[in-house]
Amino acid sequence: MEIEVRYFATFRKNNINKETMIFIDEATVGDVLKQAGIEEKEVAILLVNGIKVNQIKKLSHGDIVSLFPPVGGG
Repeated sequence: MEIEVRYFATFRKNNINKETMIFIDEATVGDVLKQAGIEEKEVAILLVNGIKVNQIKKLSHGDIVSLFPPVGGG
């Protein structure tokens, strides 16, 4: 199963804002975070196909997971 992961703000790695992750078995958003090396507490907003979810959301082939860290400013 292929999942597209989109990183925003400080989650971008070396100017890479998206990548494809491949999972053999079923996967959850928590599995994506684990593979990306991001702790759940570091994420302010988790979206799957534009819908806010939590880390236990099961994923399907072709889903798009968007990860947003907390941001500040003014």
